[in-house]
Amino acid sequence: MDAEATVRAYYEALRAGEPLYPFFAREESTVKFGIGERLTGYEAIRAGLEAQTETTADWTVDSGRLVVETAGDHAWFSDDVFMAWTDVERDRRYAFDTRWSGTLQRRADDADATPWRFVGMHVSTEGETA
Repeated sequence: MDAEATVRAYYEALRAGEPLYPFFAREESTVKFGIGERLTGYEAIRAGLEAQTETTADWTVDSGRLVVETAGDHAWFSDDVFMAWTDVERDRRYAFDTRWSGTLQRRADDADATPWRFVGMHVSTEGETA
């Protein structure tokens, strides 16, 4: 699986409610910025994404302009993504036009899922759309 396929697989896992933390590098320097959080280090990312998966449902993730570039064992991406989900604890639907960017690193020694792992991800928005 190449870097672009990894990003697309992440989107699909998000839609399907599957675990997302396996897509991230198991390093303390790995960082994920979301709409409302900053998670630093693999364990914080894992805990945050597990909580997200447990408390949300019915994800829509529509990629609008995915661009992925690769140089050696590093890749970077950007995308415009419409995303929506239901917060099952609050029984509220959220929808956002978002901007995604990030960096991936190929890990030859990692036998799980994909050799490409996110080492940094940033998701931001201009505001809620619905």
